[in-house]
Amino acid sequence: MGTVSVKDVARLAGVSVGTVSNVLNSPEKVTAATLQRVQDAIDKLGFVRNDAARQLRLGSSTAIGLLILDVRNPFFTELARGAEDYAARFGFSVVLGNSDEDSARESGYLDLFEQQRVRGVLISPIGDVSARLHKLRQRGTRAVLVDRVSADSAFSSVSVDDVAGGSIAANHLLESGRRRIAFLGGPASFRQVSDRLAGARSAVAAHPGAALEVIEASASTVQAGSEVARRILARAEADRPDAIFASNDLLAIGALQVLAASGEVRVPDDIAFVGYDDIDFASASIVPLTSVRQPAALMGETAVQLLFSEVEDLGAKPQAVQFQPELVIRASSAREGSTG
Repeated sequence: MGTVSVKDVARLAGVSVGTVSNVLNSPEKVTAATLQRVQDAIDKLGFVRNDAARQLRLGSSTAIGLLILDVRNPFFTELARGAEDYAARFGFSVVLGNSDEDSARESGYLDLFEQQRVRGVLISPIGDVSARLHKLRQRGTRAVLVDRVSADSAFSSVSVDDVAGGSIAANHLLESGRRRIAFLGGPASFRQVSDRLAGARSAVAAHPGAALEVIEASASTVQAGSEVARRILARAEADRPDAIFASNDLLAIGALQVLAASGEVRVPDDIAFVGYDDIDFASASIVPLTSVRQPAALMGETAVQLLFSEVEDLGAKPQAVQFQPELVIRASSAREGSTG
């Protein structure tokens, strides 16, 4: 038997399709006898109401689109969990899209979200998507930037002060006596990466005799961090950095594991490490990783709150919420006997 339709219910109950619609949506408009007859027909046929189609027709979907850069990164997983938990409290669901740092894929997900008439979009963009988000808003879909500040202040955003985070990380390494710091980062075109680098550069510039080397990784993954570590091992010992600040924890963990397991480098005595995000794996690394913590779950929750505010009041001005990062010191950056 195929899918049971409203017409099938109406035919069995001996009423019009409009009456069945009233039973489903406005039962107070239907007499008790008719209501019972239609309900009996629904039960007998096993009719299941298609709420998704109804919401799309009414323009009142309870779905929110969340588009992230890399679903493999636990930071984004935690952010998504925060958004999902908060949205669920109000009967909303979160539909997750993974751009995988691919612009064409990002565009495809934005098309899909618009076609599905989601209530709004939360996006951690690859580059500047302002023009695309303006078009979405003109067609009725609101958007909030996540882990990024709106360049033209036209959109609400939730972010962390990454310049401050980069400065905190570099200053910690400098204060522990490190002077040859390497910044290990993914594509410099990502605002998060460039901001963290800017903060580190500022801190190093304020310390005479300190130098900052920039090493660009092929991606923001454990594997990419491991590849960089092997290149560092190939250098003469005197040419290696004495500290590595990675733009995220996955890169830091990949590099740290290769260097620590090599037998040639002692962590942190020879090379200290600081990562970024403070994912769960940071504390369980081969050498527990010092990291700059971002409140990922709170960021996801706040993004949904901002989206709800805009949906409820279409004239509301965009809000920019920025959290401050926090350094969590572990063994990867504290020499033996150091108090950190």
